[in-house]
Amino acid sequence: MDSFDQHILTLLQRDASLSLKDLAEAVNLTTTPCWKRVKRLEDEGYIRGRVALLDPQRLNLGLSVFVQLKTQRHDSAWLEDFARTVTAFEEVMEFYRMSGDWDYMLRVVVSDIAAYDRFYKRLITCTEGLSNITSSFAMEQIKYTTAFPVSR
Repeated sequence: MDSFDQHILTLLQRDASLSLKDLAEAVNLTTTPCWKRVKRLEDEGYIRGRVALLDPQRLNLGLSVFVQLKTQRHDSAWLEDFARTVTAFEEVMEFYRMSGDWDYMLRVVVSDIAAYDRFYKRLITCTEGLSNITSSFAMEQIKYTTAFPVSR
């Protein structure tokens, strides 16, 4: 990946709706070489998709909850079932297997505490093997980005 590719990725992370013409001008290429680079970056998996970022406040989904879980089981069959169950919850935006004191961490987005309580009750009734759950409520979002640092 060269500096043209890095610049293309940086610009597309900011605004994936840029026209090919505008993108090519911004990186100082003509449209055909720029298009070929974008296509290659997609084919090689650097660009996984293009999405619209929605405003959670406008959708009444302003409460982010970080949920940490400890489990009693760690076998692969249980993990497969657990992962399938948790990823099916539309409130779960992120889901990680962790090192350290907690086995898993979720970022859950809901409208309010009552909505989180409904999610929590569904989670504990649908999932066997959980030994401890703790939830932390985000008071203020100080930084949020979907853009990775591309230049090296």
